[in-house]
Amino acid sequence: MTEEKVHVIMSPHPDDDVIGCYEVLLKEKKVIVIYTEDIPQIRREESLELKKHFDNIGGQLFLRSVPPNLLNKESVLYYPDPIYDVHPSHRKVGAQGEELLRRGLNVVFYNTCMNAPYIHEVELPEQKEQVLEKVYSSQKSLWKYEKKYILFEGRCKWLI
Repeated sequence: MTEEKVHVIMSPHPDDDVIGCYEVLLKEKKVIVIYTEDIPQIRREESLELKKHFDNIGGQLFLRSVPPNLLNKESVLYYPDPIYDVHPSHRKVGAQGEELLRRGLNVVFYNTCMNAPYIHEVELPEQKEQVLEKVYSSQKSLWKYEKKYILFEGRCKWLI
């Protein structure tokens, strides 16, 4: 019997999970979100609201790295793109993903800046915006005028 794949989203900040991996949250059966950076309590509390919108979230953790039990070939690990993402925290976390990829793990890179060549239009942007509004209201100014965070996202798999 094959065990169900776990999809682990490494999110430096609450809202990166939805901005960069909304489609993963929508489509995959078992998702764990790991928030890697120190964040204020209000943002921690906001992030925990995400489970109200997605039944497939099996856990939300505040850790610096992936727990060892999830570092296996059955897990799909989503990391910020260390090349195209410009935020220093995203690049730092993305570099951890590159290291794991080089060790043979299944790593997919995502982008939150929407400046990568693999970006595509999101199928349900109105729903993505609603989730961002309801869960991460403290960050609303980010996507209020920059609709790219709602309209687009993208992921890529490196061949090494």
